[in-house]
Amino acid sequence: MTSTHAFWLAGRQATGEATFDVTSPWDGHLVGQVAVPTDAQIEEAVAAAHAVRDEFAATPAHVRAAALDHVSRRLVERTEEIAQLISAENGKPVKWARGEVGRAVSVFRFAAEEARRFNGGEAQRLDTDAGGQGRLALTRRFPKGAVLGIAPFNFPLNLCAHKIAPAIAVGAPIILKPAPATPLSGLIIGELLAETELPAGSWSVLPVPNDRMPALVQDERLPVISFTGSDTVGYAIMDSVPRKHCTLELGGNGAAVVLGDWASEQDLDWAATRIATFSNYQGGQSCISVQRVIADASVYERLLPKIVEAVGAQVTGDPSDSATDVGPLVSEDAAKRVESWVDEAVQAGAQLLAGGKRDGASYAPTVLTDVPADVTLSREEVFGPVLTVKRVDGEDEAFAAVNDSKYGLQAGVFTHDVQTAFRAHRALEVGGVIIGDVPSYRADQMPYGGAKQSGVGREGVRFAMDDYTYERVLVLTGLAL
Repeated sequence: MTSTHAFWLAGRQATGEATFDVTSPWDGHLVGQVAVPTDAQIEEAVAAAHAVRDEFAATPAHVRAAALDHVSRRLVERTEEIAQLISAENGKPVKWARGEVGRAVSVFRFAAEEARRFNGGEAQRLDTDAGGQGRLALTRRFPKGAVLGIAPFNFPLNLCAHKIAPAIAVGAPIILKPAPATPLSGLIIGELLAETELPAGSWSVLPVPNDRMPALVQDERLPVISFTGSDTVGYAIMDSVPRKHCTLELGGNGAAVVLGDWASEQDLDWAATRIATFSNYQGGQSCISVQRVIADASVYERLLPKIVEAVGAQVTGDPSDSATDVGPLVSEDAAKRVESWVDEAVQAGAQLLAGGKRDGASYAPTVLTDVPADVTLSREEVFGPVLTVKRVDGEDEAFAAVNDSKYGLQAGVFTHDVQTAFRAHRALEVGGVIIGDVPSYRADQMPYGGAKQSGVGREGVRFAMDDYTYERVLVLTGLAL
């Protein structure tokens, strides 16, 4: 695996005075060394982003779209190399890493398409009242200013893409801060952007240590913050900068509801397979992985053993092996935390039906039932390969169980009834309802975000572009309409 010693400062490579090692959570081998920007270099990046904001906003759409298209094409050309890099630094099984690269390809392509059609302007007649006679309003959107994008470790390429691509599409300078555990994938995006002709200062990729972030977060020259990560950190950022525009994509404890009409053996086999796959597919380290199964009493007894069997069939091991379904968590500390939550639940009376064992940074795919409502595993986001199964009586009780959470990101509802689907859409306090599947489905062009403590604002290219911009009205007077 190639290593890097550089970061991207105002569109060019730069080195700092210190480096840190990026190691594999699977076996601890050195994946790369990353330079740490100095305070002076961080200041240079912020100053350059602030200085170029008007120039970049005025850059023709075809220039920005061409740069985004270029990144999309180059990701395709380097898919296997980048997938192996994601797997090495993150511990994600390489088959899922390949899928992540494919998604990032789409994100940059979507952004290029949106850049070409965004901000065309909307005309509005004002002569609907006498005082507006001869007047026409034209509304267009303009960038709010430079963006600070803060990305997490669990999708180290694609969630960096979700910060950078919409910003470039609207002409907003962006400083990307990748996660300390997984900076190399974000730096690859910088490498590809450096091959384009975007103006200096329009983007930087800075692997800034977390303890040096407060000054960057509070810098008034970065009026927009786009953060993906934990609710604790996200709300601390928002509270520290109350006058900034913050979009927060935070946690969840995704529920999959299996209702009584989803009752054939084929139905239940499908549900069990999808639940097992997507409670474990990133080691459970996805905001919309399946953490809770809520099953109607009429199907519970048949569904539960199918889930346990399907979870047991997940292939665990070396993430570089294409046959592996479940690799390690991002660190041994993360696995120890998951272990402690499961142990707490079992000691409180939960029944352990599968898994429950830790080996270093790896935690075995786990299924529990009868989990008390007051234990940590019931209330928080486990962010690990752990699944709880609960029996309920009827639709109303199922939907109430979904809503009995401080989070509200996405929910899946297994039903064939279109009326039930619409009732779920109305009743469930989440940002997305997935019918006939798990909550883990996400298309990168759709609005993605949550309710309650799952955040504010929306990711998804077109919707992030709205968050990065504001409406400005032009009123034309003296027209013969």
